[in-house]
Amino acid sequence: MKVVILAGGFGTRISEESQFKPKPMIEIGGKPILWHIMKWYSKFGHNEFIICCGYKQQVIKNYFANYYMYNSDMTFDFSANGKVTVHSDHTEDWRVTVVDTGLNTMTGGRLKRVKDYISGEPFLMTYGDGVSDVDINECIRFHEETGTMVTLTGVLPEGRFGVMDIDGSMIRSFREKSRDDMGWINGGFMVVEPGALEYIENDTTTWEREPLETLASRGQLSCYKHHGFWQCMDTLRDKEKLESLLASGKAPWKYWK
Repeated sequence: MKVVILAGGFGTRISEESQFKPKPMIEIGGKPILWHIMKWYSKFGHNEFIICCGYKQQVIKNYFANYYMYNSDMTFDFSANGKVTVHSDHTEDWRVTVVDTGLNTMTGGRLKRVKDYISGEPFLMTYGDGVSDVDINECIRFHEETGTMVTLTGVLPEGRFGVMDIDGSMIRSFREKSRDDMGWINGGFMVVEPGALEYIENDTTTWEREPLETLASRGQLSCYKHHGFWQCMDTLRDKEKLESLLASGKAPWKYWK
């Protein structure tokens, strides 16, 4: 299946870095988080990507335009009219389509704008700022079994703040907020039937509002519950957490050497 990744937002909550680049291009472990997401899909055999760009879209285009060169061993022979010899490359077997879907386009509008690249087939879709160890192919199997138009991955996020246990007006204890204190949220990593795009009106449509709410009301939105790792990168604190996991060798989404 083709993988559509939304990568066009402004990333205002991590503006310390997003003022220079789109949030999906912010690096963890020396690679953009977008690359980490693509590597995870590639693990399950999904190697064709459609990147929906907007804010500073040229940064993403430049990255992939030079990706082969940056990941290859090469000789530049200036004595032979600049002949270039590629000795070996370390790139993935990817096909990447980068689309400028507009600066202020909402998430639904971005999906609508890449409709022609999807070619009327079911596709995978996620956001360009979150990593997980979700089993992509198991999610696809679940989607096919339920027969709904859209399946999204539900995750239980970790709480950012501690919890007070209160008895009446008395605080009895403090504890870290557990995942059980939180409800299921949309973690992305969706499977989408092409017909779902008909619920998107225009560039101002937010995918998570009218389209998904309408599909839910019609029994056409299912949830694949993922109990494993999931982490978005909204803030510098999130970025530092992901960096720490990589540095410790305990990043659940990292399977390559």
